[in-house]
Amino acid sequence: MRLEYPAKVLLAWGEAISGHTGLRDWLMKNGYPELGIFTFALRNQREARQWLIDNGHPHLMAVIGGVEGDQGALAWLERHHLNVLKQVALAGDGDEQAFRWLVDQEHRELAVIAKKIHKVKSDLDDEYSDYHKYPQA
Repeated sequence: MRLEYPAKVLLAWGEAISGHTGLRDWLMKNGYPELGIFTFALRNQREARQWLIDNGHPHLMAVIGGVEGDQGALAWLERHHLNVLKQVALAGDGDEQAFRWLVDQEHRELAVIAKKIHKVKSDLDDEYSDYHKYPQA
């Protein structure tokens, strides 16, 4: 379970989360496949979610679960002493206090990533709730 990454990798991950496919692919080909796969899992791709679990990255799946409001995922992060990732999940779900905590604790890159996660999930929520996108009977 890798927990620390160089700043340039975190920057690339944030951009990949925002949709930069070139950086997503770079992450996957250069030793950080879990961060590239995370971008698919964040967008509800079942196979990617299972890959994270099966390949030793349950903490990343727990972040996604926490962003989606899964209290069990947040408790799992806390139980495994992954409070920084818990704060990322909370901030990714729009919790401004968690975002502020990340900034105050000098996890600025992760605070930016949490905002990017929040944007993706908000866009997905908007898309799912737009009845115009459903087939008309």
